[in-house]
Amino acid sequence: MSSNEEATPLSKSDHILFDMPVSNNGARIRAILYYKQLSQQQVEIISPMKLGGLRSEEFKAMSPQGLMPALTIQKEHASGMTHLSESDTIARYLLAEYAGTGPSFQSDNPRSNQINRWHDIYLTTIQGCLYKPASRFPLGNYADRKSAISAFQKNLKVIEGFMSDEGMYLCGDEVSLADASLFPTCVFANYMLPKFDDSQPPLPPKLTAWFDNLRTNDSVFSKVYKEIMDELVTSWDEKNHRWDKIWLAGQRDEAPGTIFDKIVAKEIPATIVKEDKHILAFKDISPQAPAHVLVIPKDRNGLTNLRRASAEHTDILGKMLVAAAEIANDAELGFGDGARFVINDGNDGGQEVYHIHLHVLGGKKLGSMV
Repeated sequence: MSSNEEATPLSKSDHILFDMPVSNNGARIRAILYYKQLSQQQVEIISPMKLGGLRSEEFKAMSPQGLMPALTIQKEHASGMTHLSESDTIARYLLAEYAGTGPSFQSDNPRSNQINRWHDIYLTTIQGCLYKPASRFPLGNYADRKSAISAFQKNLKVIEGFMSDEGMYLCGDEVSLADASLFPTCVFANYMLPKFDDSQPPLPPKLTAWFDNLRTNDSVFSKVYKEIMDELVTSWDEKNHRWDKIWLAGQRDEAPGTIFDKIVAKEIPATIVKEDKHILAFKDISPQAPAHVLVIPKDRNGLTNLRRASAEHTDILGKMLVAAAEIANDAELGFGDGARFVINDGNDGGQEVYHIHLHVLGGKKLGSMV
């Protein structure tokens, strides 16, 4: 950026909201702006691309995490703040700044605040499971996409339990900050969750009724819905084919089941030596050493062999190795001073069962493998 460009302000408005239509967190702010009918002089919406994008030094000076939305305060403010990041902070600032204009959004309503907080802590922190590549995992406390999606759906049901039973909105007859926060995320969920599992509705029943009512009968939320959906469909889906390479959406485990699935289901007996909710370890029925145990993930999750592994499998592969180490230290299983850990992969690697498994061999001094 040249010195002349630096001297030219992007806008002479009181505030600049750096946001893009596809941002569900930014849409919370846009809903407030639209409801309060704030002028462009009061708040102008500008794309972060005008600063060079989310990773540019200029944008990160406002939003250190490089996330939308961000707000520049261009008029003198008593707080001395010149910019804000995080959508809830920006929303509450604007609600206070323009409290006398339009609806209040019930920023002090405990029901609204409960929904809003639950949304921000337990949904937005893991919403990337619906659209981010494996390289962006883990998300929050969830190491893989399947567990993150399950948690996302569970927390939608929790939020449903916080809803009022009366009125059009989450807290009754008046729009709240909870509506502005949750609705855009439900646009994401309603569009994206069926890409992973179309056998059930994407939203719980009460949330479905609320969501359908707002996108159909509330002009502001109809506008927000269209803004987000236009970008999701035309840019993310049709142009960039975002979900084609996303595990459990465009890519799934379509390999046939194996004997290991039957062992996990206890349909076939096995001498189990270790088990938790993630892994199962049992003695090999054709041992190649005095002590020979197989360690498998209970959920294959696409790991027919090791070459299928991605960043989404980091956690389960680590759990397999830790389990193998504990087994190799168990003298009661016949292990002594050390063990051999082997994963056969594919035809050339001598793999027989296409459900990844780790051999733990020991009980005697083993010869050189190569």
